[in-house]
Amino acid sequence: MTATIHQPVLLKESLALLDVRPGGLYVDATFGGGGHTRALLEAGARVVALDQDPDAIARGREAFRQEPGLTLVEANFRDLERVLDELGVKQVDGVLADLGVSSYHLDDPQRGFSYRFEGPLDMRMGRGQLTAADVVNTFDEQELAEILATYGEEPRARRIARAIVQKRPFRTTTELARVVQAAAGYRRAGHPARKTFQALRLYVNDELGALKDLLSALPRVLVPGGRAAIISFHSLEDRLVKRFFKEHPDMRPLTKKPIVPTPEEVATNPRARSAKLRGAERR
Repeated sequence: MTATIHQPVLLKESLALLDVRPGGLYVDATFGGGGHTRALLEAGARVVALDQDPDAIARGREAFRQEPGLTLVEANFRDLERVLDELGVKQVDGVLADLGVSSYHLDDPQRGFSYRFEGPLDMRMGRGQLTAADVVNTFDEQELAEILATYGEEPRARRIARAIVQKRPFRTTTELARVVQAAAGYRRAGHPARKTFQALRLYVNDELGALKDLLSALPRVLVPGGRAAIISFHSLEDRLVKRFFKEHPDMRPLTKKPIVPTPEEVATNPRARSAKLRGAERR
């Protein structure tokens, strides 16, 4: 099996939480670089892997071309129930979702996800029509401020939105990052544009809406005793996962507090530092 350059986050912890059963059927809802899928296959599982990015699917089909236990599907994980139905699958033994942005996305300037590299203001994970450029160049100041406050939890949302409207149009990530940095001022923790870029990415891809759809499907697609493991990277996602696992009558939480990466994992993969893993079992 061909190795990938992607470093899967909380790999051992995810597999332990899922209690992977050889011969069982599992879903990797966020295929990405294929690291979690590879580990599931090596544990003896059969895997249905989803990704909305056609490039990720193409890489996966090449890397795993001789793996009979894997079914790769180009689809958003919000469509999990539909995908399984089309495959003739009623229920599965486990579902794993890593909600982080793939390294392939972050490190490719042409995808427009990072303020560190100059590239087009795109930020689409799949084949959606709305881009980040569409948002910053056409939405009014109030709409922009609401997006930054809601999806980025940006305390300077209105000031940044006003600067965006005054300085647009924007073509590149670095153009936007400079204006946001000037409007936001100095911030101790991270780049001043980090929250703005997070907000635009979440909005363009409707990531929170997709997560809600995935969570709502879990009690129906999991067999009794089947498990779900969800890795989130910011508080908006983690709160949704925590609340659903705690409040849904058909789900039993397996993690009172989220599992976080060890210092050793963070040292080797700094992008894992904000990861939080929660699990639940279908009653």
